[in-house]
Amino acid sequence: MRDTEGRVLVHRRPENALRFPGQLNWMLGGAVEATESYEEAAARELAEELGVQATPHFVLKYLCHGAIARYWLGIHETVITTRVRPAAREISWHAWFTEPELDDLVRHQEFVPDAREAYGRYRSLNARTRGS
Repeated sequence: MRDTEGRVLVHRRPENALRFPGQLNWMLGGAVEATESYEEAAARELAEELGVQATPHFVLKYLCHGAIARYWLGIHETVITTRVRPAAREISWHAWFTEPELDDLVRHQEFVPDAREAYGRYRSLNARTRGS
């Protein structure tokens, strides 16, 4: 998700999280419920984790290698125009980063492995789309 300046939200998982405690992530998410589309699940997760109502748009879907198990991962994005209100059970810290700042952060900080893989795919897709 981006803000109106094009920056990407990065957050730290709580130290008491069952999976990847204290690690950084640029994605929000969770499992898609049986009756939901990927877009509906993305919107629900935004509301649950950030207190934001938005309509995420599909970017890509791929079979993620996963640090725990393989799974299908759908990446969506949206521009957030309101203040975020992170749920403490999901997010212990957050900040907005430019893409070059995030490129560096993904390489040099403790990032959720699946988020690192997803960011690489996302950046590759954007590079091809822009013709870079």
